[in-house]
Amino acid sequence: MSKLFYKDKFILIKGIGKKEKTSDEKKVVCPSCGRELNKRDVVVNHYICTACGSYFRVNTKNRIHMVCDKGTFTPWFEDVESTNPLNFPEYEKKLSDIKEKTGLHESISVGVGEICGEKVCLGICDARFLMGSMGHGVGEKIALAVERATKEKLPVIFFCCSGGARMQEGIISLMQMAKTAAALKKHSDAGLLYVSVLTDPTTGGVMASFAMLGDIILAEPEALIGFAGARVIEQTIGQKLPKGFQRAEFQMEHGFVDKVVERDELKQVLFQILRSHRISMENETYSGFTEEIKKFVPTEVSKEKQAKAPVKTAWEKVKEARSINRPSALTYINLIFDHFMEFHGDRSSGDDKAVVGGIAWLYGQPVTTIGIQKGNSVGECAMRNYGMASPEGYRKALRLMKQAEKFHRPVICFINTSGAYPGMEAEEKGQGEAIARNLFEMSALKVPVLSIVIGEGGSGGALGLAVGNEVWMLENSTYAILSPEGFASILWKDGKRSREAAEVMRITAEDLKRLSVIETIIPEYGSADASTVKDIVGFMKERMVLFLKKFDNMDGDTIAGDRYRRFRKY
Repeated sequence: MSKLFYKDKFILIKGIGKKEKTSDEKKVVCPSCGRELNKRDVVVNHYICTACGSYFRVNTKNRIHMVCDKGTFTPWFEDVESTNPLNFPEYEKKLSDIKEKTGLHESISVGVGEICGEKVCLGICDARFLMGSMGHGVGEKIALAVERATKEKLPVIFFCCSGGARMQEGIISLMQMAKTAAALKKHSDAGLLYVSVLTDPTTGGVMASFAMLGDIILAEPEALIGFAGARVIEQTIGQKLPKGFQRAEFQMEHGFVDKVVERDELKQVLFQILRSHRISMENETYSGFTEEIKKFVPTEVSKEKQAKAPVKTAWEKVKEARSINRPSALTYINLIFDHFMEFHGDRSSGDDKAVVGGIAWLYGQPVTTIGIQKGNSVGECAMRNYGMASPEGYRKALRLMKQAEKFHRPVICFINTSGAYPGMEAEEKGQGEAIARNLFEMSALKVPVLSIVIGEGGSGGALGLAVGNEVWMLENSTYAILSPEGFASILWKDGKRSREAAEVMRITAEDLKRLSVIETIIPEYGSADASTVKDIVGFMKERMVLFLKKFDNMDGDTIAGDRYRRFRKY
């Protein structure tokens, strides 16, 4: 009977090393639920407990097998190993013993492989080697791998699993944090993609360096992710910690992880990210559509419906724009695009549920799409804060837009908000600064930006996502400096005159088209709801294709200049 160390527990594995036992007879004990399991079943299930669903740690060989196409991984820099820079007692023997036991040269293996045919530089940390701790050998292998990836123009994926810095190497270990970060900065400046996958545990100096520097940060469910461990926090400052503290879900909720991905979905998610990156970087145009686009034909029924659409007053359009039955940002995103991969967090303090965003595909063309999601039920509206974005939401949106600029993806925004959240918490976190920063940065983005008002366009809260090369509005949406009720209260000291205010404020799509504030009015064929949304989507998709084609021969400075001139005229 052998012992395996996992999550501070010994797991008994029966039959290992006994030739007479078949793989079907080998047993493992789940460290979470304590159930004895058939090892073959656990392996087939991607090293996930078949009883309770908790994750086993995965060694280097198995991780390569799970994510790489068969036979495509080639190791790099296997001759790089840690020495004993501080002459720490018995460290050399400890290294020798662990190398013999694991068959590894270091706690990280690096190399090149393919994920569903996409070539990528890979780094895999292994907890069996001194808990994946980072010594100078680890830092050197990471730096060498990233430098080679930069030279060969390869994306990088690191699977992180570490207890942090290697204590036996002291200050030399600490220096690896800066060294790995510097190598990744050069890789980033070359316009290349870095994805970090955080597994259990990712802590200390590794978490505070290369693990948290990904353009996209993924995590496995329930993975422990944190700088100072719970034991350290409790013993140092006596702070009691809540359940789930520092787990992957906690980190996503607090803005530091883009997506928590189930292990059996991880390879496909990585492939989609890599494919999006490759297509965006290879395309010199913004209309690199697949052949599927030829299948799309605008429906004639739409024109008939539009001809019958009733004329509405400004106040009726205000009520239409506010309707809970109106299709939401996610409704349009899911119907317009071939696929949508949502990313979370502002990498600073939180993940605002009022703002959704990520990568999507329009006829095979990768785009970054961002929306203010108000909700289509009372429960969802409450969860989404009724579409009133907080600073975290604007910062998340800006992070995704800057990522889009780096990877040559156009940006498409869907706006439906009565305004930015006016609460005390938002003011404490810098609501005004967050909106101002978006205006500042969006004005100079070197990729096309399209902003579409699908419901209410309320004040600066809407403008924070509406600094576009073009701005469109659905015909029954509104876009205004503030609500008609607020306008009437401020100017006339009478909030009951809101209906009258709606008429004089010039807030409808027709008004704003006449004022040249918007470029296109999207027909609703009566009212935007479940019966007309497919026709609305068809109109949008056709116009989006034409919009993107306009920028095919423009460089980044020209695209930004076009946007600057648009707003300079007002």
